[in-house]
Amino acid sequence: MSTLTIRLPDTKHQRLKAFARARGVSLNKLVEEWATVALAQVDAENRYRLRAARGRPAAGLALLDKLDRTLGRRPARKKVPA
Repeated sequence: MSTLTIRLPDTKHQRLKAFARARGVSLNKLVEEWATVALAQVDAENRYRLRAARGRPAAGLALLDKLDRTLGRRPARKKVPA
């Protein structure tokens, strides 16, 4: 496990400690949770970009249109040539 030192204004540090206390966790655990969320978002974006690069826009839009029809909504997208 690693140690991370950050510099924060005293007022921000106190507010974060109070926030963590209100959630019933330590400040360390709060920051660890935030880091986990941030990394999960980065991973999801990277997966999306990889799939988008390999994808076929026309096929994806057709699937969204099918979903709209299934849910009884009108497709709002313009058709993209295949």
